[in-house]
Amino acid sequence: MDKIKVGFGEWIVVCDGRKALILENIGDSLFPSLKTKEVHEHADESTSAQGTDVPGRVFASMRGARSAVEQTDWHDEAERAFLTALANRLDTAVKTGETAKLNVVATPRALGIIRQVYSPAVRKALNAEMGKDLVKLPLHQIERQLLSQGS
Repeated sequence: MDKIKVGFGEWIVVCDGRKALILENIGDSLFPSLKTKEVHEHADESTSAQGTDVPGRVFASMRGARSAVEQTDWHDEAERAFLTALANRLDTAVKTGETAKLNVVATPRALGIIRQVYSPAVRKALNAEMGKDLVKLPLHQIERQLLSQGS
């Protein structure tokens, strides 16, 4: 099982496309103790509440050919916006000195999305990344699954 070593004051961000927990280590690297610093969530509205337009059509100028435009995936768009806002929050935290080191644990899909929008400051502060879905677990189980104990 993968473990990460987290020093005092370092953040662990546990997220998926709808929820993010920002946790801070208030212990040390030998005896870590995570405290919830922030919780971010966005409502997963129904598709009809997010957008009701039918897909558009494109008309070619020659021969009167028509083709449909693919339907917008509003859930995907909302997930990307949520993770971009989270990446912006992490950028602010690093630049203002709230934390010097970040560890990101996210579902593989969310990790792929958020990586694309990391700022240079976040990339520099990044200590570890892990592709795991832990956001729904209680804090003590997140600690047990992620943190190395004195190794």
